[in-house]
Amino acid sequence: MARAMERNHGTEEIARALRRSVTLLMRRLRLNRTEEVFSPSKLIVLGSLLRGGPVTATDLAARERIRPQSLTRLLAALEERGFVSKQPHGTDRRRLLITITEDGKKALEADFHRREEWLAGAMTRRLSVIEREALFHASRFLDRLTEEEPAQ
Repeated sequence: MARAMERNHGTEEIARALRRSVTLLMRRLRLNRTEEVFSPSKLIVLGSLLRGGPVTATDLAARERIRPQSLTRLLAALEERGFVSKQPHGTDRRRLLITITEDGKKALEADFHRREEWLAGAMTRRLSVIEREALFHASRFLDRLTEEEPAQ
């Protein structure tokens, strides 16, 4: 009786396949952005403010590894659109706290919703219920990987 041979994949092979798949998925998700057409950098800034709350520009630049000069331009563009605001720091009046506004939250959530809607539809069309469940569990593993500090 012939039995299908199971193959164990090496960690580097899995890493390569995962990187490729995540990259392709991110490209496809970018194609499904809202009319706002946020640049990836603007999405990073708004997402960071949404998750982390108000923060100084210096701390935001360090947290997201964005050059301060680039962040200044990004914040100016986002502030011009009404997506972020600046308020005086509570204890140090020389510093400003950057905050995502309600309009910024709505625009970001609309962008998330459009991409999630496409992804949910694609999963429904292309994957079985069992495969979708497997992806749900895999997403938890991916979340754990994001807790790993980046290589220096």
